[in-house]
Amino acid sequence: MKIRFCENNKGKGKVVRRLKEEFPDLDIKIKDCIKECSSCGDKPMARVDKEKITARDGDALYKKIIEVINKQ
Repeated sequence: MKIRFCENNKGKGKVVRRLKEEFPDLDIKIKDCIKECSSCGDKPMARVDKEKITARDGDALYKKIIEVINKQ
């Protein structure tokens, strides 16, 4: 599973750290750009296996990503 975060997205730091600690086998990277500029500047977001996930804050984003991980 690939999880990508944009370098410019706010709120990603805590989410990335928690995911890397709890799921060290996942392919988690912070990229210069993930081509989601319209969403990236507004709220925390990530791309999980090409699916865009957004949330109101970092904690909500983390919970949504965990839901996707647990479905697989």
